[in-house]
Amino acid sequence: MEQETNEFRFVEKPEVVEVETDLLLMGGGMAGAGAAFEACRWANPKNLKVVMVDKAAVERSGAVAQGLSAINTYIGENDLDDYVRYVRGDLMGITREDLVYDLGRHVDDSVHLFEEWGLPIWKKDDEGHSMDGHQARDAGTALLKDGGTPVRSGKWQIMINGESYKAIVGEVAKKALETNKEATGMEENLYERVFCTRLLLDANEENRVAGAIGFSVRENKVYVFKANAILNGSGGAVNVFRPRSVGEGMGRAWFPVWNSGSGYAMGAQAGAEMTLMENRFVPMRFKDGYGPVGAWFLFFKAKATNGLGEDYCEKHADMIHEEFAPYDNPMGTCLRNHAAMIEMADGNGPIIMHTDKAMQALAESMDEKQIKHLEAEAWEDFLDMTIAQAGLWAAENVEPDKVPSELMPSEPYLLGSHAGCAGFWVSGPGDIEGAPDEWSWGYNRMSTVKGLFMAGDVVGASGHKFSSGSHAEGRIAGKAMVAFCLDNADYTPTFKESVDELVAEMYLPMEIHGKHKAYTTAPENIDVNPNYIRPRMLQFRLMKIMDEYVGGVSTQYKTSKSLLEEGLRKLDVLKEDSKHLAAQDLHELLRCWENYHRIWAAEAHARHILFREESRYPGYYYRGDFPGIDDENWKCFTNSKVNPETGEWDVKKVDYVQLVAAPAPA
Repeated sequence: MEQETNEFRFVEKPEVVEVETDLLLMGGGMAGAGAAFEACRWANPKNLKVVMVDKAAVERSGAVAQGLSAINTYIGENDLDDYVRYVRGDLMGITREDLVYDLGRHVDDSVHLFEEWGLPIWKKDDEGHSMDGHQARDAGTALLKDGGTPVRSGKWQIMINGESYKAIVGEVAKKALETNKEATGMEENLYERVFCTRLLLDANEENRVAGAIGFSVRENKVYVFKANAILNGSGGAVNVFRPRSVGEGMGRAWFPVWNSGSGYAMGAQAGAEMTLMENRFVPMRFKDGYGPVGAWFLFFKAKATNGLGEDYCEKHADMIHEEFAPYDNPMGTCLRNHAAMIEMADGNGPIIMHTDKAMQALAESMDEKQIKHLEAEAWEDFLDMTIAQAGLWAAENVEPDKVPSELMPSEPYLLGSHAGCAGFWVSGPGDIEGAPDEWSWGYNRMSTVKGLFMAGDVVGASGHKFSSGSHAEGRIAGKAMVAFCLDNADYTPTFKESVDELVAEMYLPMEIHGKHKAYTTAPENIDVNPNYIRPRMLQFRLMKIMDEYVGGVSTQYKTSKSLLEEGLRKLDVLKEDSKHLAAQDLHELLRCWENYHRIWAAEAHARHILFREESRYPGYYYRGDFPGIDDENWKCFTNSKVNPETGEWDVKKVDYVQLVAAPAPA
């Protein structure tokens, strides 16, 4: 097909608004909120401007938008070295331990702030009984920072009443931005409902970020941001793979559906080095509703079995030890998935969570009032996090306190803050003993592109941050950004790219739709048109390619060199066809650009799996041609970089260095 161009003949040209700032924060999730809080503290006295731009609205933006029932990273009384070992073990032995240690020594301070800001945290009373957050507050129990004892659902997790978790944290971030606006005299420094599509490089300084460009999803406006330092806190990627839920349920996912890989795409396009992009997370969740299982496993002590009532982890423990030692002690998330997948492949499914037995066992030592409260907490676990699960159970006449519930591993997600580590290679703090000098290049959490910082899901090789860790990492990056701006105070951003050309590129899908919408064989169905493809249809194609060639649910997460190479060929065709995406309004324009970004994330993921010739993460994905783990050749980081000029990918090995010793034998 003929290459389309945008001369704004069929769509109204948008107003272009230029915003100049010192610090630009992209993304209003937990990482962005943490960065705003911390950066403004240090920026205000120095008269540095801080601007945040968010695709949604900060109050309910990011992976914590709906709420949570637990904070999954709180060190507390635990040993920090043990935290590093835990993260390393769950991610099959390869992490940037300097980043993990640095995060661990800061994360509790964020949790203490959450409680001060109003987040109800469960506590133990003087007799060791559990009180939910509201009960603990009413009883006047001590705050965590003052010695209060949290109710732990696991070694690193604490229980909260978290429906308003993000709203509380987001409100503080917005107040911090208000103080900065007053201190610097800006008219506006929070831009919500604005979707950034590209990072902009500097015209005069090689490998230097200078700004970003995005469009309003509510008004016909394009925003061009000029900045000295930029934080990429744009989240991970969902709906890259075909989901298990289809039809009307396709929008359901465990990870938030609006996380479209923008952080990965924009950073990669700017030339930032990526790491471990072969990693993905495949959470075991309640089937079809994607309801969380963590609290049920850890707090309610529920057991999971195969359809025959057998504990599949115990059943396959010897085999897993033989194949994957030493990574089976303790058995990490992906290996537990692996055991369940063996059972399903053998026809011993479904996988069952015995919610009924767990509730009945807990109720044996409770009075009627306590039982009712326990039942309420069990339901709140879903109403805080995945309301669809409660709705599905109601629709199917399932009462989880009376009957067991089915589990199923989800489709894969790309992320770096939960039990995954896909993301960018960033500078560490530089003060962790044993860390190679080349792991730190001056400013904590700065990428390999000067001035471009990372936080949250887009930071690679350092998972298990979760919500509290993402906030803390945002704070780490925010403070470093202020230092960077002060050290580069004479910098003036100058764009390498033409803003007019970028605006035309951005609105091309709307121009294509306006130009060709009348040419169709089915006027009542605007999807049927030989001149363009709609974003929904292109996304179906992307998810099908990834599912069938890059190890999705239809292949039981298995792939190979030949499958990956064919998948990459199909992605090349998809990229060509994506140049003919059409959008009838701003919402569809958003969907078009989300798809462009997903394709970038998908390609990075496929190229990394192809490069790593082993199955490092069994239960997340398998290389059928390279089964098992090969520590001799592949206990290393896999890093990649895209040449912004040519679009060519370079993937390489980087040495892994262990900083925290393994625990002494028992």
